[in-house]
Amino acid sequence: MNPYLRMFLIGLLVAVLALIRMYEYQYFYDPFMYFFERAFQEQQEYHFTNLMFFNVFLRFLLNTVVSLTILYVAFKNWSIIKFAGVIYALFFIVLFPLFVWLMQNVTPDDYLAAFYVRRFLAHPVLILILLPAFYYYRLKSVPEN
Repeated sequence: MNPYLRMFLIGLLVAVLALIRMYEYQYFYDPFMYFFERAFQEQQEYHFTNLMFFNVFLRFLLNTVVSLTILYVAFKNWSIIKFAGVIYALFFIVLFPLFVWLMQNVTPDDYLAAFYVRRFLAHPVLILILLPAFYYYRLKSVPEN
């Protein structure tokens, strides 16, 4: 693939990630965002519904699909995509139950822990780690002439 086309597609996919973030208030119900913007400073009580968990899952799924597509466009290597998919699955398996547990048992001391676990699930953090890691791996795996 032409390197300019590859860079354009990666830029387009990063824009998709930005659009998911930009329209999070409109399409993904998450009262926890509002809570930390206003109610946390005013020490108001926090109320949530189970719809919030579905929306965090949906955002994680969308970000994962776009991130794996970025990795595919960047490297065109299915073994990298499979490995990254396993990393994303493990990330979800560990963090999502932790997030649910924190939200069910939330106390004022746990607000920030729950907020950061939700942030790791709802934002495409892993792509920021995986893209340079796989690039470095590819550089090191190519023998020098």
